[in-house]
Amino acid sequence: MPKLTVDGVGTFDVPQGQRLVNALVDEAKIDQLHACGGIARCTTCRVEFISGEPTTTTQAEHDVLTQRGLISKPHLRLSCQILCDHDMTVRAISRLAGTGRNDAGARPADAITPPPVMQNR
Repeated sequence: MPKLTVDGVGTFDVPQGQRLVNALVDEAKIDQLHACGGIARCTTCRVEFISGEPTTTTQAEHDVLTQRGLISKPHLRLSCQILCDHDMTVRAISRLAGTGRNDAGARPADAITPPPVMQNR
């Protein structure tokens, strides 16, 4: 089982292959935003990797980060487009608290959507 460490929150065992966005909510019990429901459209599920950043990205993640001018931000990734398949440490930088939103967004599906086309980062 991979270990997910969330800076300032703790370390959690997460099911192999669980989406990072869902692991943050289900295992770490934090109020991680995911306004678009995890389909790589809004960038509200951003996290900053401290260690264990995946070396690949989905095409959808790459496209939206590029479109929003965020692709050059070191270690900034979309948690909805990452599977927990190894140990990682992240800083949760997009949280519901203080946003004025009513909720974090519709729960993302268990599988990455849109279907991932992987590329090297």
